[in-house]
Amino acid sequence: MSDIQTRFVPDRLHGTFSRITRSWEALLIAVTVAVFIINSFASPYFLDPWNLSDATYNFTEKAIIAFAMALVIISGEIDLSVAAIIALASTAMGYALQFGAGTGELVAIGLVTGLICGAFNGFLITGLGLPSIVVTIGTMSLYRGLAYVVLGDKAFTGYPPAFAYFGQGYVFWVISFELALFAVLAVLFAILLHKTSFGRMVYAVGNNATAARFSGIRVGRVKFILFLLTGLMSGIAAVCLTSRLGSTRPSIALGFELEVVTMVVLGGVSILGGSGSIFGVVIAAFVLGLVTFGFGLMNVPGIVMSIFVGLLLIGVIAIPILWRRVGRRLKRKPA
Repeated sequence: MSDIQTRFVPDRLHGTFSRITRSWEALLIAVTVAVFIINSFASPYFLDPWNLSDATYNFTEKAIIAFAMALVIISGEIDLSVAAIIALASTAMGYALQFGAGTGELVAIGLVTGLICGAFNGFLITGLGLPSIVVTIGTMSLYRGLAYVVLGDKAFTGYPPAFAYFGQGYVFWVISFELALFAVLAVLFAILLHKTSFGRMVYAVGNNATAARFSGIRVGRVKFILFLLTGLMSGIAAVCLTSRLGSTRPSIALGFELEVVTMVVLGGVSILGGSGSIFGVVIAAFVLGLVTFGFGLMNVPGIVMSIFVGLLLIGVIAIPILWRRVGRRLKRKPA
């Protein structure tokens, strides 16, 4: 018996270690380390603690939304209106500022606006049965259009000094409030997705919504909650981004939806639904943040960054599909 146990434990540990090292998350960690090393050689200012702290602003606001977006995509849906929700929530805060709203009221208005937008998306998708991609493309134009109607070519400025803390304040040394919020939300969403019955329902809905419905899961309610979460996270991101910029313009957060989806898919969440992890999204956020910050230090134009993000999104979707096709063809070949 002792010989069997002696052999069994190392085999089990070896299997676990092998599975971890072959995972998508392990590859992302290796990419993160490589990007960090490249950036440290590319710019002498990269390793400065305050510069590294500034680098986190490249991904924290987007990652806050990406946590909720990951759950939406795992459930088999998508929300492309998140950047427009930020614009509308920021506009609502700026409009309230003109009537003397304080910091507490501004934060509440931003969060409530995000929740209302998420609830409207959820109603159209789960209540009327409309496709999420069509609905959120429509509301993307609707929400940002409303921001343009209110603001035009103007901007809201003059936010109170206390409001600036959410986007510019620091909790401890170089740890910004946004980074601390990102860490807390990462833990909360990881627990929600991986340790609760609701998370198991999200996976079940994404794998087979019909089977989930027959097993007693209220699919519509699960999806509605997920769109509420996406709206709420967009409202939080609107508060942080508006606070950091100190102003509201209708073009705020333009293009964020592409980077959020890229972050989620790069993190290993299947665009077809049913699989993915919050840990992968966290690592993907650091990868994109370090890459874009490195580009900024090297004065790479913004359009090049957009091209890179677009190619990255196509790549992370296409490569797994092509890999599976190659694997099936190799299996069909005779020995």
